[in-house]
Amino acid sequence: MSRSAADRGCLVYVGNLPDDIREREIEDIFVKYGRIRQVDLKTPARPPAFAFIEFDDSRDASDAVRGRDGYDFYGHRLRVELAKGSARGAVDRTSRSSRDFRPRQTGFRVRVKGLPMSASWQDLKDHFRRVVTPSYTNVIRERGQAIGVVEFDTLEDMERAIRKLDDTEFKNPFERAYIRITEEGRGRSRSRSRSPRLEPSPPPEN
Repeated sequence: MSRSAADRGCLVYVGNLPDDIREREIEDIFVKYGRIRQVDLKTPARPPAFAFIEFDDSRDASDAVRGRDGYDFYGHRLRVELAKGSARGAVDRTSRSSRDFRPRQTGFRVRVKGLPMSASWQDLKDHFRRVVTPSYTNVIRERGQAIGVVEFDTLEDMERAIRKLDDTEFKNPFERAYIRITEEGRGRSRSRSRSPRLEPSPPPEN
């Protein structure tokens, strides 16, 4: 990352990160504030880890500082501020383990069925960002199916996403399909009110 990004106010420093965090997790924490050009994650021999995030726009960088300074990520209270220079505290990046990606647990999570096999977590996030920005997306492939997992910051965001996007067309550059969205832990969609199925009337008594 160049010093000019810091001079333009587009570079954000994020400190007190957990030592097993991934760049994708950092992007998920900050993507709602604007387009991210680059994430430079540093994992020193002695924790905590830290990172520099370069935004396209200085206003987005300032919004990220206001919105995420003090943010609690798995018990780690993040320190977020505008960076004064890209070389600040820089260390060589160490090799990272291939641990499973771990989302922040908010409890507001849905499952997405009917996705094409070519669907990626980025495609899924783009689809949901039409109505609300999710805090986490992932696509799991099992038994010949692609199943999406989407998590939201609030109950209102989750319910809005279900209401607006259940039974809608999902598409990426390769395929398209209609998807169904179900709140995790429930066996039914909470989206649209469907007309109840009418039961046949009993025969009249003689």
